[in-house]
Amino acid sequence: MQKVEHIGIAVKSLAESIPLYEKLLNTPCYKTELVETEKVNTAFFKTGDNKIELLESTEPGGVIARFIEKKGEGIHHIAFEVTDIQLEMERLKKQGFVLLSEKPKTGADNKLVCFLHPKHTNGVLIELCMEIK
Repeated sequence: MQKVEHIGIAVKSLAESIPLYEKLLNTPCYKTELVETEKVNTAFFKTGDNKIELLESTEPGGVIARFIEKKGEGIHHIAFEVTDIQLEMERLKKQGFVLLSEKPKTGADNKLVCFLHPKHTNGVLIELCMEIK
């Protein structure tokens, strides 16, 4: 793993949260994107080398909606950048981590992604992500 690529934050409403984070981070939202496969709308902010991704559910039964129902708005996941997502997935599987998908999925911000089950990472949802070339 190379670095923390972004921190994902679950929110009820991008319309309300984007202005809040623009003020908080003193930078504009540089990109919004619908990720239909995950049933989320995303908004991205960059400050220095750090990125924040806001996640809003597009469906009442979506993963983010269920997360907010259980835990409320807040940090949803931490994403780590990897150079070869397939190799990293294989390495982690051999180490006993449980992957939430057998193959990487197309995610937001031009990335291939895979999540690790939080039961095996001290309750933290970890995302592996690699730039699509």
